[in-house]
Amino acid sequence: MNKSISDNGETVAKGSICGYDSLDQLLSANLKPELYQEVSRILLGSNCGRPLEHIVIPASAKDLSSKHDFDLQAFSFSADKEQMRKPRVVRVGLIQNSIALPTTAPFLDQTRGIHNKLKPIIEAAGVAGVNILCLQEAWTMPFAFCTREKKWCEFAEPVDGESTKFLQELAKKYNMVIVNPILERDMDHGEVLWNTAVIIGNNGNIIGKHRKNHIPRVGDFNESTYYMEGDTGHPVFETTPSSNWLAFGLNGAEIVFNPSATVGELSEPMWPIEARNAAIANSYFVGSINRVGTEVFPNAFTSGDGKPQHNDFGHFYGSSHFSAPDASCTPSLSRYRDGLLISDMDLNLCRQYKDKWGFRMTARYEVYADLLAKYLKPDFKPQVVSDPMLHKNSS
Repeated sequence: MNKSISDNGETVAKGSICGYDSLDQLLSANLKPELYQEVSRILLGSNCGRPLEHIVIPASAKDLSSKHDFDLQAFSFSADKEQMRKPRVVRVGLIQNSIALPTTAPFLDQTRGIHNKLKPIIEAAGVAGVNILCLQEAWTMPFAFCTREKKWCEFAEPVDGESTKFLQELAKKYNMVIVNPILERDMDHGEVLWNTAVIIGNNGNIIGKHRKNHIPRVGDFNESTYYMEGDTGHPVFETTPSSNWLAFGLNGAEIVFNPSATVGELSEPMWPIEARNAAIANSYFVGSINRVGTEVFPNAFTSGDGKPQHNDFGHFYGSSHFSAPDASCTPSLSRYRDGLLISDMDLNLCRQYKDKWGFRMTARYEVYADLLAKYLKPDFKPQVVSDPMLHKNSS
């Protein structure tokens, strides 16, 4: 583990928050219990009026966590008891991880190293009874989309490629649906590349795929050099246990996964807010995943923000978490360690909050549909009403 020296001379883990795994851990260790309870209520919300409950994790999963040194946390989201529906509880998991080998290692070794690293974490999810598991964005490779170098395209693979086959065996073994985000090479369309999530069923079958719709163009994120905006719409997959936030919600999603890769300087203040807002506005659960660690590349690159050339994105700060439609969310996983976060979710909470807030009835979609239709036309003019006295007073 990389170490750094704090201002007071103490040795702390690189990427930690003053030596702590996460903000929640820092607060719980330094506040009196009654103060921590109140701060936690404000920061994390309440689920059905109560703090989230911890889930008892099987000893075999804990043993894997200790042996392979990854953060393991588990919480339960409840819903109010209904008279005409039974609880619909599904156990969901997220995995965050750093790369296994330096970016200078042979590419095949890098991918196989990550497979080997993730296998015990996936097995921990399996023995803990996870029904649906999601991995992080482009988990099979370093997040090389800052460099603009085309050699990294070698990591791309077909939907039914090596990584999918690797996960199919584990999905079947543990009766678990797995969301597999890869750099896809589309063999049917001239080997075009896509940022794709492959949905693997609990029988090891491929259910379908979703291609990333919005490609960032900010700072070091030069992803449009590698792949285009997705062409698969906003599919919602019906699985046995069963982003573009609004569209997934309109299609009936109850759980939306957001596998991503983002660094502290760019987005960390947004991270606890973005997905939580989406969960509230769309009445579904959101799983937010971010990788961890600093990935150093052999050749320096420049970015669109005027910085001198550099060899890394910055620190991927992990902090993966779940958000619920009632505004509650779990504490985050570690800011610098690999991790598995598990949550039991009663999906009845989704409808209960649709009924409570009535967003579907009050959203006025027809107004926005009309505005968007006008906006897409070349002769669009913004609806701006000027004060008739404005220019008279300035002359």
